[in-house]
Amino acid sequence: MGSYDVIVAGGGHNGLVAAAYLARAGRRVLVLERKAYVGGLAISARPFPGVDVRLSRYSYLVSLLPTKIVNDLDLPLELRKRRYSSYTPVGDTGLLVDGGDERRTAASFRTVTGGEADHRAWREFYGMTAEVARALAPTMLEPLRGPAEIERLVGAEAWRELFQRPIGEVVDERFRDDTVRGVVLTDALIGTFADPATDLLANRCFLYHVIGDGTGDWNVPVGGMGAVSGALETAARQAGAEIRTGAEIIGISPSGEVTFRGDDGHGDGGHGDGEHTVTGRHVLVNLPPAVLARVLGSEPEAPEGAQLKVNMVLSRLPRLKDTSVDPVAAFSGTFHINEGREQLAKAYARAASGELPELPPAEVYCHSLTDPSIVGPGLECETLTLFGLHMPARLFRKNPEKARQEALQATMASINSVLAEPIESCLLRAPDGTLCVEAKSPVDLENEAGLPGGHIFHRDLTWPYAEEGGWGVETGHERILLCGAGARRGGGVSGIPGHNAAMSLLTR
Repeated sequence: MGSYDVIVAGGGHNGLVAAAYLARAGRRVLVLERKAYVGGLAISARPFPGVDVRLSRYSYLVSLLPTKIVNDLDLPLELRKRRYSSYTPVGDTGLLVDGGDERRTAASFRTVTGGEADHRAWREFYGMTAEVARALAPTMLEPLRGPAEIERLVGAEAWRELFQRPIGEVVDERFRDDTVRGVVLTDALIGTFADPATDLLANRCFLYHVIGDGTGDWNVPVGGMGAVSGALETAARQAGAEIRTGAEIIGISPSGEVTFRGDDGHGDGGHGDGEHTVTGRHVLVNLPPAVLARVLGSEPEAPEGAQLKVNMVLSRLPRLKDTSVDPVAAFSGTFHINEGREQLAKAYARAASGELPELPPAEVYCHSLTDPSIVGPGLECETLTLFGLHMPARLFRKNPEKARQEALQATMASINSVLAEPIESCLLRAPDGTLCVEAKSPVDLENEAGLPGGHIFHRDLTWPYAEEGGWGVETGHERILLCGAGARRGGGVSGIPGHNAAMSLLTR
């Protein structure tokens, strides 16, 4: 039975961040990962046989990852900024938010909304969120502050509008146009099943989408998401961390004993697959809190994810109804699909009643336009990554495969409703003749990635502050800390909870 200073349970990107920091500080660290590879959902894959395209299969953009972590760990990452923020088709025209041309953005607002008011409101609202991002981002890597201190930091107006009132209510007051309202509200609903008109959970989701690294920019990782986890794995190994894959955690005790099933790593042929126990002075858990509860022998919570992830490879970009906008511009940023305010509300109500939305709201972007390195040499194609909203796990429980196919068909119909041609006519075919499209439901993520309810944030997001202080990684057991997305200030590809769990130990 081995003994370590720290055992990291789960080799997702947050666990690798924690392992790298601790190993650099001289701690003896063991990372245990159930899969044959590390990275969790922050990985790249070639899902279509014979098609040399490395897709970011689950997570796909980087916003929350602090520059400080990249610099501290000497990560050789390139994150490219997207010029175009978003494009939203509206009939035969569309709303283009061009980060490189404010006059073009203003003209697009006039075309879609019929006036200047919503563009002025847009600038004022996102001016406020930019100030909040600059104020809050540094606190994400510090011990938790209390709500009164956060209120002083962000100011009374932002505190009221973003923390106290439902974001849907605020958006409805500030903006007149249904399309503009929907564009703003999508950031409050990614991976979150909530009614923004009443539920402050949507506010928390919105905050995490606009405060990333002090800018809120959603950047493209060059080489795909696997480049992020690959750099973190290298940093952890070079610092001296031991990483063991194929090791499924089946038990964690409050005293620091971790039991896993798999090869014990000795390589002497005498231990092989089986159950093994190692001991750590501390255990950092990069598993969903529901999984931690289960392996501790207590009653787990029941989180519910609410998204459909669709990966596609296209032979070419589809034509738009709006001939004034180049598809390259439209798909380089976030392409909104049936995400108007009323469309979002109808989809939520239908999903909450247990039915699939008729025209599911979704958004899509093309990674290969910003980073063509993910496409193999000699292959001419583009990638599309779609994230569907209001697809709770409950819709997929009864018959997962049939429900996934129905959700995919409805989502493809939703895309086609805003294009000038069917998306199917642009899909690349693999050498075996199959179309290059795959869909992942919350139930798929539960079964494949071990996420209870398929919740991509491990559980509902929490406010980035707390009366009790601490680092937001504490559990009811002194030797066990959270270091994954389920920690306070977790969620998304950020490394923040991994950093904070490591700092919780290194500053004691």
